[in-house]
Amino acid sequence: MDASGCMKSLLLAATQYRAAKTPPNAALLQRSLEVISGLKLTRLFASNQILPSECLSCLVELLEDANINPSLTLSVVTLLSQLALDNETREALQDTYNLTSVLAGVVHRSSTCLSDPVLLQSIQLLQRLTYNVPVFCAGANIEELISFLMHHVQSTEDELTIPCLGLLANLCRHNLSIQTQIKSLNNVKSFYRTLISFLAHSSLTMVVFALSVLSSLTLNEEVGEKLFHARNIHQTFQLIFNIVVNGDGTLTRKYSVDLLMDLLKNPKVADYLTRYEHFTSCLGQVLDLLHGRDPDSSSKILELLLAFCSVIELRHTLRQAILEPSGLPVSGNTRFVTRSKTLEPSVALVHLSNQPLEGSEDCSVLALQLFKEIFEDVINNGNSTSAEHFVDLLLPVLLDHLQMPEQIVDEPLVKKKCERMVKAINVLTMLCRDGVLKMHASKVLTASQCMSLIEHQFTYSGIDTGFGTKVVDSKMCKLAADIILKTLDLMSRLKQDVPGMEVSFYKILQDQRLITPLTFALTSDHREQVQVGLGILFEAAPLPDFPAVLLGESIAANNAYRQQEMEHTSKRIQMQSLVNSVTSVRCSSSCPSGDESTSSNIQELIQKLHSGLEMKEQITHMRISDIMDVYEQKLSAVASKETRLQDLLEAKALALAQADRLMAQYRCQRAQAESEARTLAAMLKDAERKNEELNDLLKAQQVESERAQSDIEQLFQHNKKLQTVAEEHEILKKSSVDLLQRYETTERQFKDLQITCNSLNKQMEAMKKLNESLKQQNDRTAAQLVETEDHRKELQQQLQERDGKIATLQQKIKVLEEKLKAQQKEKTDMEQTIDILRKELSKTEQARKELSIKASSLEVQKSQLEGRLEEKEALVKLQKEELNKHSNMIAMIHSLSGGKLSAETVNLTL
Repeated sequence: MDASGCMKSLLLAATQYRAAKTPPNAALLQRSLEVISGLKLTRLFASNQILPSECLSCLVELLEDANINPSLTLSVVTLLSQLALDNETREALQDTYNLTSVLAGVVHRSSTCLSDPVLLQSIQLLQRLTYNVPVFCAGANIEELISFLMHHVQSTEDELTIPCLGLLANLCRHNLSIQTQIKSLNNVKSFYRTLISFLAHSSLTMVVFALSVLSSLTLNEEVGEKLFHARNIHQTFQLIFNIVVNGDGTLTRKYSVDLLMDLLKNPKVADYLTRYEHFTSCLGQVLDLLHGRDPDSSSKILELLLAFCSVIELRHTLRQAILEPSGLPVSGNTRFVTRSKTLEPSVALVHLSNQPLEGSEDCSVLALQLFKEIFEDVINNGNSTSAEHFVDLLLPVLLDHLQMPEQIVDEPLVKKKCERMVKAINVLTMLCRDGVLKMHASKVLTASQCMSLIEHQFTYSGIDTGFGTKVVDSKMCKLAADIILKTLDLMSRLKQDVPGMEVSFYKILQDQRLITPLTFALTSDHREQVQVGLGILFEAAPLPDFPAVLLGESIAANNAYRQQEMEHTSKRIQMQSLVNSVTSVRCSSSCPSGDESTSSNIQELIQKLHSGLEMKEQITHMRISDIMDVYEQKLSAVASKETRLQDLLEAKALALAQADRLMAQYRCQRAQAESEARTLAAMLKDAERKNEELNDLLKAQQVESERAQSDIEQLFQHNKKLQTVAEEHEILKKSSVDLLQRYETTERQFKDLQITCNSLNKQMEAMKKLNESLKQQNDRTAAQLVETEDHRKELQQQLQERDGKIATLQQKIKVLEEKLKAQQKEKTDMEQTIDILRKELSKTEQARKELSIKASSLEVQKSQLEGRLEEKEALVKLQKEELNKHSNMIAMIHSLSGGKLSAETVNLTL
């Protein structure tokens, strides 16, 4: 069965399975998927044909179905993984069919069983789809996917850990919305700690994935400043270069190169790398990887070298490593392996730049772009002589890129060839900026080659079908216009150095077919293309036959078409956002949380019912069964209404998604029909033009045949004369060859003698200058000697005066020394007396302290005795008062008893 039959059977089997999910239908669909997978129709699915687009849409719909058989899900994911190996198919699955959100839903459904093979296959396919592709954070199931990935990365390590970490690295890279979402989580610090612990893992893949996530999340934050600090950055560089050179495979090398390229975008890290002491050794090992046979690794290494060129110091080192490999210092660090000596890096780069078009990775474009950077550094440093040998090696390859093979009919291959042409012309244009390198280019490039290249682009790219607006919008026409304008720029630089180049250049400038490339360049959003277009316009505007009015109309039409396309794009974006919102609503309604909310609402109603019944029972004695029946009827009505609304919402969402797919298919069909119509129009116009040319050629050939018959007779007679002239010409040719050889030898000798003469003249002039400088120096030294002699005499007189002063000072010092000795004796006597007085003073002080202590104790005793004395006196007063009372009493008694005793005579004694 052919490919179209297999696709139709797949669509039929999928339709039958969706209608009735029975085991026979599932087996039939499984068989159809296996047949499609075995045919390996990757290139067919990359086209914009209707049947492959229907098949891709059918596969995506099968994945969206949550009730599909798990074995069928695994087969669909496996088939999509096989199709995603092609770049164009992968882009279509990502952009047109929104496969990322669908696979995120599959991962969310399969996350309950970690051993499910569907989960592993889906994560690996997601990692392939999201590599170097930004993902919209608000898409369906993306938040759940990120939560699952972070949770699993922090869980126990298993076979899913590395794919999850790689997918997380893809999602975080160059995606601020996802980075912000992750940073806003509560457990982000523990997540950082887990990633930092992975840096010591034995798997290099795990290390580079963790480092990539950390650099995306923390490079411009406090954690990143600590992690990529100047103290640690050299170890990080060593780790990354070791992974690049000794990685576990192509995947690890890709991510390590991407990581280093991302770090180089930070100015601090780029400055650290310029000061990294082992960079030259690491660069040599990286250049050795270009000798490998893996095109994927070679392309990533070339991308890394181009990233080095974005830093001026690193580009200078890279240029030396490629053009002067023997002059670079080799690091003595034993941790790096020694550099291989198989081929020079320049030879490897030239080999990569001349790869066949059928390769999966276009290393040639990257290599040509690297050549442009290298030659720019050579020209800026004024070191063009070091690149002459390399230019001679490269020029044949560049000229080979400028020739279009006739047997190429595949549009992707033609597009690749045109891209290589653009890069090759850029390199040649860069060579023309230097006089020495420009001379090498002018020797091999001819005006006929440039004219044939431009004519081929005019004829076969469809750019001469008119100055309509839609032609400029085609990618193929853009490449053709770029080739034409850059070739004209190259011709303008070489028009004075290549014979016939100036005439061809001004002839093309007056061609009306140049209007479309100029329109494209002047309305482009690329600065370089606008500058090239303006340069060509300034050259062409003064010419008499330049169609300026036609150029203005073309620019106005192109601007109007772009405005119309922007309006259509805005409407399409609004429709896509509407579809995404409805899809998210449908997914949320199908989740278990919806059932939980519905059950919670019913429970609340039941509680209200019970509470209402209790209140009613207290107030009235109504029958409970009647109230229950009423509420049960109301609940059933609400539940049925809710189910109907949910079914209606799902049906509307499915219909809207189907309508979106139909619109996408319609757009693909419309684009395909427009492209076919343009190709048919170009073919028709080409056929008409060829027919007219053949008619003119036939008439011209008839006239020429009549002339040829009359000329043949004259030629026979003239032939005899030419034979005699030819014999004489041979004799003269031999003599001229001998004379030419003599002339060349004498010219070589003259050049050698002239060189030696110039060198001797330069040496003589140098000797004269040296002699004059020595004379001047001798005069200066003689004058300096006289001055120094006078100065010496003055110093000698000053020394004598100072010697007299020193003698007088020495006598004074002796007198002062004697006085000092006497004073020292007095000082010692005084010190002895002071010591004696100090001892006596200490004794008197001790006695004074003892006396003060005794005085204080006596004062205390005195105060105590005074207190006792006062007490005694008070007691005596009291006793006296009592005695007086007693005496009075006795006197009174005597008076009462008749005695004549008075109180004064009574004497009472104790």
